[in-house]
Amino acid sequence: MNSPVAMRAHLIEARDVAKSFGKTPALRGASVAVSPGEILAVMGPSGSGKSTLLHCLAGIFTPDRGEVRFDGQRLDTLGEAERTKLRRTAFGFVFQFGQLVPELTTADNVALPLLLNRVRRRAAYKTAQAWLDRLGIADKGGNRTGELSGGEAQRVAVARALAVGPKVIFADEPTGSLDSLAGEKVMDLLTGLAREAGTTVVLVTHDARVAAYADRVVMVRDGQVSGDLGAAGAQVSAAKAAR
Repeated sequence: MNSPVAMRAHLIEARDVAKSFGKTPALRGASVAVSPGEILAVMGPSGSGKSTLLHCLAGIFTPDRGEVRFDGQRLDTLGEAERTKLRRTAFGFVFQFGQLVPELTTADNVALPLLLNRVRRRAAYKTAQAWLDRLGIADKGGNRTGELSGGEAQRVAVARALAVGPKVIFADEPTGSLDSLAGEKVMDLLTGLAREAGTTVVLVTHDARVAAYADRVVMVRDGQVSGDLGAAGAQVSAAKAAR
């Protein structure tokens, strides 16, 4: 049995996680660990279970079997209210299509998680504007999300994820809806700002160019983590992306 000290060496850890949707298994005993401040890329073919794994690590899905730990505590056994609080305060999310609220302005979207955490309105919007400035879209604060380009919308999603000062950012195909140039800009900003803040990033992608931004790459196949490519995997991804 691992000691409590050993378990705390990892910020996030999944052990033998299984998850099915109806009779369809998505994960079949997946295990992975992520260190504090690490940028981990999770790769695999479509339908391999990589996004389901990310959702289990983030406490969005509860595994049918196995356990998930965050910062030394069992995440999978927490109640929904406790997991929701963690997702609101300790986790940031960037999804393929941003999942911004279209009725709100850009500044509203970034300020929203802060307001939900009971940050005073003036302070929340000051923080939101500061992040929009850092991401090069300070002039878009009053725009609704439908008035933004895809790349700008993803920058807003990155700003929203970082604004709460999370310990972890979960990014699921964050450049999947973008052209290569816009995708590179988003990844430069996401990984650069995360490293600056010491934020851990778990990144799901099928794109070698995106995986090249990671410190380490793991592969998911048939619902299991079939190989840890380590830092060499990121280097290989970088080499493929350069071709």
